Amino acid sequence: MACSPSQTDRQDAVKIKVLAEEKGLPVFQPVSLRPQENQQLVADLQADVMVVVAYGLILPKAVLEMPRLGCINVHGSLLPRWRGAAPIQRSLWAGDAETGVTIMQMDVGLDTGDMLYKLSCPITAEDTSGTLYDKLAELGPQGLITTLKQLADGTAKPEVQDETLVTYAEKLSKEEARIDWSLSAAQLERCIRAFNPWPMSWLEIEG
Repeated sequence: MACSPSQTDRQDAVKIKVLAEEKGLPVFQPVSLRPQENQQLVADLQADVMVVVAYGLILPKAVLEMPRLGCINVHGSLLPRWRGAAPIQRSLWAGDAETGVTIMQMDVGLDTGDMLYKLSCPITAEDTSGTLYDKLAELGPQGLITTLKQLADGTAKPEVQDETLVTYAEKLSKEEARIDWSLSAAQLERCIRAFNPWPMSWLEIEG
């Protein structure tokens, strides 16, 4: 299992690392996969497929082409809507009625690869980024298992993304979570839910 050093302070990433170590799986935490020696470690695995979930590092083309069935990514939106770093938060922020998980074949672009499988779920008026993350965390493994079976038996049907429907989920910042009183009440309410549990909406009083 590989996990980037930048993720070691994330609770879910730490849990995954601990579980891998408990199962006797080697854990690889490269700063980059561009160095030849790191790429060779991946090549030596002779993997059939590589699964990527919120990894945070760019995979070079050489690495993407190493597994026999390629590299697949579990992405937290219904692509091509919300490509990028913060799809869950952006779907709430925009007032989307639904979101979901897309299992996609990775290429050198940012979430631009062919779609292999999708699962959707409604966004309720009570959802925060935290609750929506938990819902998608349940859907992701379901979609992943189905996709891996389809790749193995040759029944997967890749679907090209419609570039006319693309939107981007830019990375969040703490400054963005500052309450903007020029927004409507409905927009403010969505922002508060979208930025919960991080970076949390905030405001200044008398200054």
